[in-house]
Amino acid sequence: MPTSAILRRLMHDAPADTVTLAWIVTRLGDRSFGIVLLLVALIGLLPGASPVMGLLLTVPAVQMLLGREVPRLPRRIAARPLSAPRFTRLVARLAPALERMERLVRPRWRTPFGATKRGIGLVVLLLAATMLAPLPFSHVLPVFAIGLLALAFLEEDGVLLALALAAATVSLGVTAAMVWGAVEAGMLL
Repeated sequence: MPTSAILRRLMHDAPADTVTLAWIVTRLGDRSFGIVLLLVALIGLLPGASPVMGLLLTVPAVQMLLGREVPRLPRRIAARPLSAPRFTRLVARLAPALERMERLVRPRWRTPFGATKRGIGLVVLLLAATMLAPLPFSHVLPVFAIGLLALAFLEEDGVLLALALAAATVSLGVTAAMVWGAVEAGMLL
């Protein structure tokens, strides 16, 4: 089932007054990792937010590596209420954008879900580590790769997963070259 349809169903099943992040994550099931990765990565695009988001991305990445079914959020965050009308407005805006993306991103080249989840967790963990550097614009490529990984995971698209892994490899290569250059420059001084 496409993610947009799952979100629309979630919108209709929402309680009348408030929803919590725990309720949303439980209802999304396996796809909750993809949504969490995508949202945290998008927030990581904000100026100055990438080191914090890099640290936050390690939590779902490690949980994916461990093979957890859904992300376990800290109790304080999981119990945080969100008004149901606000949640339905957010989903009503997000679902059409997802539907447009789902025309291109769809289940292709299926992979074993458990192995894919663990592999994506490892790659996200490495990319999250590269987001910790406080260098201008150094977070854009890792965030882009994490966003692609999240979409590939959400829609079980093996073609997009291959492209996302290529983007992750380029991102990690650029970071390695930057670190190597810094080390070499330090040795010359």
